[in-house]
Amino acid sequence: MPEAFTPFDLPVGDPADGVTIHGVRGGDGPPVLLLHGFPQSHAMWGPLAADLARDHTVVATDLRGYGESARPADGENHAGYAFRAMAADQAEVMTSLGFDTFAVVGHDRGARVTHRMLLDHPARVTRAALLDILPTAYVYDHVDRALATAYYHWFFFIQPADLPERLIAGDPVGYLHSLLGGWGSGLDAHPAEALAGYERAFADPAARHAMMEDYRAGASIDLEHDAASAAAGERIAVPTLVLWGGRGVVGANAESPLEVWRRAAADPALVTGRALEGAGHFLVDEQPGVTTAAVREFLDG
Repeated sequence: MPEAFTPFDLPVGDPADGVTIHGVRGGDGPPVLLLHGFPQSHAMWGPLAADLARDHTVVATDLRGYGESARPADGENHAGYAFRAMAADQAEVMTSLGFDTFAVVGHDRGARVTHRMLLDHPARVTRAALLDILPTAYVYDHVDRALATAYYHWFFFIQPADLPERLIAGDPVGYLHSLLGGWGSGLDAHPAEALAGYERAFADPAARHAMMEDYRAGASIDLEHDAASAAAGERIAVPTLVLWGGRGVVGANAESPLEVWRRAAADPALVTGRALEGAGHFLVDEQPGVTTAAVREFLDG
């Protein structure tokens, strides 16, 4: 991240739980929150954060369980790592920093947190960008051989603790490299300093367990929350940008990601977006200039 950014650690939720969220803040202007995905941290946003900080207040955080944020207890039915809990964390961080409303840009798991924030905290988010995902419930409802092959880790990570954790422990950094170099991307796309941070976190057994809990929640309590939201008629109600990698898994879906997300909105016209050619899953790392330009155009629109 740019040197001008100031780090912070903020407590969130019940003080008895001892959850703190680590992040950085830089720039001045309309606030925008950046939420990373698996298996990364806020460090992934370097080029985009530096550009947006020219005329925005940029906040980039580590989700609970990731990077330097706290790794709370799993909770009943993995609720400690539900997207609802993560969205509440981030809304509270922005309140603590003095922002009642803000834009959000999320990638991968961070985009799923963003989706949940749009449903749980609709008055807080002014605009949202969702990078390289389809809705969680949609993915589980449309599993075929191709998707199961590409997303095998979804079904591996949700196995009961601590089976995945013990298997990954045999070569955690080697396994991490296979993930960061997959899904249509290459390992060399990740800046060396950021990669070193991902390696440090993934070498920590507690961090790996927290990441598995994120996925276990995604296959259990998150789906319950999604079903309840659908039954209540909760929809995306703000302008939303959807970007995906032209070489990645999301763009290989039978339906256009744009059409899938338009069905999740109160008004399909709220959702715009496109594929970024020459990129796999890790858009910001592979195509930083193109991704930054697309996000900036959307935020300034």
